[in-house]
Amino acid sequence: MTMKRCIWTQAEAQRKSTYLSLSFGRRRYFPSALSSLLFFLQMEVDREEEQEQVVTPWEVAAKGDGKIDYDKLITKFGCQKLDHSLIDRVQRLTGQLPHVFLRRGVFFAHREFDQILNAYEKGDKFYLYTGRGPSSESLHLGHLIPFLFTKYLQDAFKVPLVIQLTDDEKSIWKNITVEESKRLARENAKDIIACGFDVNRTFIFSDFGYMGGAFYENVVRVAKCVSFNQVRGIFGFDNESNIGKIGFPPVQAVPSFPSSFPHLFPGESKLRCLIPCAIDQDPYFRMTRDVAPRIGYDKPALIESLFFPALQGEAGKMSAGDPNSAIYLTDSDKMIRNKVNKHAFSGGQDSQENHRKYGANLEVDIPVKYLSFFLEDDADLEHIKQEYGAGRMLTGQVKSRLIEVLTALVTRHREARSKVTDEVVDAFMAVRPLPWMFD
Repeated sequence: MTMKRCIWTQAEAQRKSTYLSLSFGRRRYFPSALSSLLFFLQMEVDREEEQEQVVTPWEVAAKGDGKIDYDKLITKFGCQKLDHSLIDRVQRLTGQLPHVFLRRGVFFAHREFDQILNAYEKGDKFYLYTGRGPSSESLHLGHLIPFLFTKYLQDAFKVPLVIQLTDDEKSIWKNITVEESKRLARENAKDIIACGFDVNRTFIFSDFGYMGGAFYENVVRVAKCVSFNQVRGIFGFDNESNIGKIGFPPVQAVPSFPSSFPHLFPGESKLRCLIPCAIDQDPYFRMTRDVAPRIGYDKPALIESLFFPALQGEAGKMSAGDPNSAIYLTDSDKMIRNKVNKHAFSGGQDSQENHRKYGANLEVDIPVKYLSFFLEDDADLEHIKQEYGAGRMLTGQVKSRLIEVLTALVTRHREARSKVTDEVVDAFMAVRPLPWMFD
């Protein structure tokens, strides 16, 4: 590293300082030349670390083996690891076995989830907020993860839920017309409703359809608190980014404030919000949590998941742009079987003899990872891992078991979705009070 690499413009230094402020919750000052030099050196280290893996709301990539280092993400983002003590508290407070995504570490990080549990234990309520950016006709399995988990939270804690469909975002970021983005939002809403949400506790809204009134007032409050340098530092925007992108982050921020939904939470300005999401959405809510106290609102809490890997391996997450990387909820039984058999990366050995001798590498085996997400029976999963890892079970047998599990899941979802009519969608998206949302 040369000194030349550490000489930046004042604007870039300001951006980096602001980024640190938002990332770690405090502003840093550098009164001396030595402190400034140390700051520049640290920023160079940060830049090199960022190049090792990129995790943003729009891009997930890592160098080398393509595996995301989640421990580094926790450190970089400033969130906390979800430990067993919190999972045990969830079981004690709800009286239910924790969801498989909790038991197996799929949801692995959080921001103030412990405070949500503290408040709930004292009798205080909270609400849930999650969302979907509608960019494709059908969801794939990776898209299901936050919704399956959110449904569990809704049922276990008996709390209301708002689901944001960011049809405006997808029209801004992708080559999708406003009309098409609105249509995709309704189609995606059908898949979301098919997960089994309770209409008496759930409000689904699209940004194009709902934004205005108190919601838009909060958007403006947040927007006034965030400079261009800040959003550039947090989200990586540059001078070529269209102004729609630059102005969008407050729109995703404000559903975490109850006053954005006066028909649901009148007079409930202190109701806390818990956001289940994948960790690539964290930048939005780091910004939100920085701004919230400045405009008189409580910070939202988060519980964050790993990425669901592509069939070809753990190089990031499933991509809607590559149909062979994902299992879609519209895939036929034959398509699921073919995708798993042809494309699911195996940790088995190159010959049956070697496999019997050395066993499978479970760390890289995609069928085992998918079973860890969707096979409910803990004992069954552990048996498969032991037998496969020891070489007593072959790759074909594990893939066959995965095909059974995924086919059953997709078939159930397809049947549930077939019952979601336009009238059902309208009922979930109607702007209305939910008088029994805490019952």
